[in-house]
Amino acid sequence: MTHDLWILFGACILGLVHLTAASFAFRAQAGNAYMVGARDEDLRPTGLAGRLHRAQWNFLETFPVFAALVLIAHVAGEAGYWSMLGSRIYLGGRILFLPLYAVGIPWLRSFSWNIATTGLVMAGAEILV
Repeated sequence: MTHDLWILFGACILGLVHLTAASFAFRAQAGNAYMVGARDEDLRPTGLAGRLHRAQWNFLETFPVFAALVLIAHVAGEAGYWSMLGSRIYLGGRILFLPLYAVGIPWLRSFSWNIATTGLVMAGAEILV
């Protein structure tokens, strides 16, 4: 398996971490009865649970683009230095993003998002070059 595909696998694991963190935090907020019930009240996550929920959705906005870029580069035989480096940068930025968003550190959180987005651009550039 190529390096880019391993990084994609790591991003999939990160997606599960996002899902688990947001779910557990919301369970702590809403309680087990709500979580196993019909959820007719439509409670919204707030505080830490809300931040983890928003971080999860933010991850889900970029992950499909990342996965598509990695797979296109792999299938087209274009995976090389820039896609490898871009993949690492994307995953590193996304890993930093989760705790920074959970704690509520705005500027560093935005910086880590920019790092990850730079990685996306680098991975995509490999395909075009």
